[in-house]
Amino acid sequence: MLNIYRGVLLGAAVGDALGMPNETSPPSLKNIRRSYARPNKMHPNAGLKAGSYTDDTQIALLAAELLVSGNFRQESYARALKNMYIEKKMRFPDGSVLSACKHMIKGNEKAPGCNSTTSGCIPLAVPFTLAYPDERKRNELLAVACSVTHTSQAAIAGAIWLASLIRSTIEGENEPLRKAQKNAYLQDETLGLKIGDALRYAADGIPVESAIVMNGNDVSVYQTVPLAAYLISMYGDEDEILYYAAQAGGNTDTLGFICGSWLGAEFGLPGLPEDLVVALENREAIETMADRLYQRFGKKD
Repeated sequence: MLNIYRGVLLGAAVGDALGMPNETSPPSLKNIRRSYARPNKMHPNAGLKAGSYTDDTQIALLAAELLVSGNFRQESYARALKNMYIEKKMRFPDGSVLSACKHMIKGNEKAPGCNSTTSGCIPLAVPFTLAYPDERKRNELLAVACSVTHTSQAAIAGAIWLASLIRSTIEGENEPLRKAQKNAYLQDETLGLKIGDALRYAADGIPVESAIVMNGNDVSVYQTVPLAAYLISMYGDEDEILYYAAQAGGNTDTLGFICGSWLGAEFGLPGLPEDLVVALENREAIETMADRLYQRFGKKD
C-alpha cells in the first residue's frame, strides 16, 4: 500500500510537470514527446525548468501537509493559500484561486470562494482521498476545503469525482470510472452526463483528436474532467496515457495531474515512468510526503 500512496502523489506531480509547458497551448499529438520540457519564453510558466510542477501540485502538497500535521481547517488552508500568494510562490494559479487570494488580502477571509466552474480545487482530491477512505466523510470534508476557492457545485463535484476514482481504484472495485461518474452525477447532473458522454467516446473508439474537439479541453470542470475520464478509459492500459494528457492542449497540467494520480492508484510507483520520476522537481520531498500520509492514514485501511 505504501507504493500506492507514493504512486498516487508522485504520479500526480509527474503528470502535472509533463503538462506544465503545454498549458493553454493547442493540442500537439502528432509528435508525442516522452520527456519533460521547458515552456517557451512567452508562456506564463516561462520561469519554470523542465520537470517542474504547477499550482496543482503545490495545492495538493499544501493540503497534504496540513492533513498530516492534523492542522487542516478551512481557515488554516485559506491562510496558507493567501501566504503562498503574498510570497509570490504560486505558479500560474487558477483564476478562481487567484481571486480567492485577492479577496482574502482585502480582508474577506470568511467567504473568499468564487462561484466558478474552473478546475482549481480538483488537486485537493488527492490528499483527501489518501487520508479518508470513508466516502461520506471524505466528500463532506472535501467540499468544505474546495469552498475556500470554489463555491460552485460543479467544481466541488469535479474534486469528488477524482477522489472517488482514486479510492475506488486503490480498493480494486469494479469499474471505478463508472462509480466516480455516479458520484459526480449526484453532485452535479450536467458534469455526470458529460463524463458519461466521454466514456462513450472511448467505448466507441473515437480517436483522441476527435474526442478533444467534441469534448473541449479548457479549464472548466465540464471539459477537463470528462476529457480526463476519456483518456483514462481509452489509454489506461497503455504507457502513452501521460503523454496524451500532457499534449492534449488547454488544461494539460490538470489533465496530467489527474491521469498521473490515477496511474499511481492503479499500478503504484512501479507503474510510473522511472526516468520521469527521477527527474521530477522535489521528488524526494514528495515521496516523503506520501510516506507521511501513509503512516498517518494508510495503515488504517
